[in-house]
Amino acid sequence: MSRRRPTARRCLGPIVLLLALCFSPLTVHADEPLETLVQALAAKGFKAKTKAVEALAASGDAAAAPVLEALLAGKLHYVKKGRRVVRIEKRDGAKAMFDPLAGTDLGPAKRKTKKITINNKLRRTIRGALGALTLLSPSPTVRRDAARAVFRSPRADSLPLLEKALAKELDDAVAHEMRRAIAALRLTAGEDLDVRLAGAHALADFPDPQVRDLLARIANDAATPAALKAASEEGLAALNRRLELLSLIQNLFQGISLGSVLLLAAIGLAITFGVMGVINMAHGEMVMLGAYTTFVVQQLFREHLPAWDAYSLAVAIPAAFLVGGLFGIAIERGIIRWLYGRPLETLLATWGLSLILQQLVRTLFGPTNREVANPEWMSGALEITGGLAFTWNRIWIIVFALAVILALTALMRWTRFGLDMRAVTQNRRMAGAVGIRSGMVDALTFGLGSGIAGMAGVALSQIDNVSPNLGQGYIIDSFLVVVFGGVGNLWGTLVGALSLGIANKFLEPWAGAVLAKILILVAVILFIQKRPRGLFALKGRAVEN
Repeated sequence: MSRRRPTARRCLGPIVLLLALCFSPLTVHADEPLETLVQALAAKGFKAKTKAVEALAASGDAAAAPVLEALLAGKLHYVKKGRRVVRIEKRDGAKAMFDPLAGTDLGPAKRKTKKITINNKLRRTIRGALGALTLLSPSPTVRRDAARAVFRSPRADSLPLLEKALAKELDDAVAHEMRRAIAALRLTAGEDLDVRLAGAHALADFPDPQVRDLLARIANDAATPAALKAASEEGLAALNRRLELLSLIQNLFQGISLGSVLLLAAIGLAITFGVMGVINMAHGEMVMLGAYTTFVVQQLFREHLPAWDAYSLAVAIPAAFLVGGLFGIAIERGIIRWLYGRPLETLLATWGLSLILQQLVRTLFGPTNREVANPEWMSGALEITGGLAFTWNRIWIIVFALAVILALTALMRWTRFGLDMRAVTQNRRMAGAVGIRSGMVDALTFGLGSGIAGMAGVALSQIDNVSPNLGQGYIIDSFLVVVFGGVGNLWGTLVGALSLGIANKFLEPWAGAVLAKILILVAVILFIQKRPRGLFALKGRAVEN
């Protein structure tokens, strides 16, 4: 017995020291030096590491952010002897050690180190801590992302720093995100019931699916007090009503966007079909040629004028109009003019021509899709609220479609060419009798319609894949728009395109994309049975007879 007791005493000292080393990080405080807080990350238990991360976040020191980023990326290690925390990076194919705070080079990683491990729960804590530390960044984007990170990983110690950041914030969008995060923190981490109730009421003013999920989680939690459960359910009901309204607005925007795309694809067809009565099955390939023209122009700018790359789209629009227009004139002079009055032969000839053009493009550019990048001013989205955002490329396509139809209306109404075109449309024989060269009008009209189809390809290249089959996806819808709106009537084409686009987008959530198109096709067929000339029929003796 006397020999065993000294052995136990000798073992007791190291055990106590080891326990002290293991559990000492549990008592770290935010007011300790930053170096001490960083070294506490080498603790063995995840609870101790979590305490160290929270203390780093509570320090409010921006220098702690790179340390936490390195920890999240798996680059923080500790030297086994002395448990000093270091950052490991690869340099010239070998590992090197760096001070995690100062960033000074500590030389090659020759000493034995071990990676500081983290789990999923600790990862969420680190992300929330990073969000809190970057709330005072000079970049509005960084501050906005930081506020969103705090909202996703709310921690009570982030509230004072978030309120401090909100008091200094001048950007409305960032302030909106900060107020949402503050309300979420008060609801989830508030100690007083009144504070949590205030957070629940405040969150009802943020129509966002993430906020809805948070309120639903609080309302369905059995441990939630009755008053807070009632407030959460009330806020959830109000939020659902607002989200339904936002969904309605979003569907309306998507419908107008789709309608503008259909308008661009169909407006050229409305001209050629209305003036000459030609069923041009190669119209979709004019759209495809415009998209490939955009690709070629963008590549030329990237290779020869990289500094002016942002203006490539502005050059592509007239270039696509010229390419489509010249192809259209060549088609009319070479094929169509020999087939007037023979609609079946015209349909077959233009269908065969569409196959030839598709194969020509495959030979020149290959069968794979080609990438056409959006310019900076068409990238991103206009975010109205968390649940409602309008993409800039769709907004600009709507503006472009309206500009095209206004310009075309002015051409038709106030130019000699437009007068001749309307005369040929309404009464071809009488137009020829008064000296209008109907053959030249036909060629120029076909070129105009094909040129507008080329400009439609420029717009479609910003939202769709540029491929040899691009035009095939829009040719049937274009004919539907033209027939529904009224053959040869521009405003009928506008109304028809917007009507079909909006109807399609409102039917899709209920019936699915395929069934929605089928329902619209059936509706158009039934409508044409009632009004064969469409919504806005042309006037004229030749038309009426």
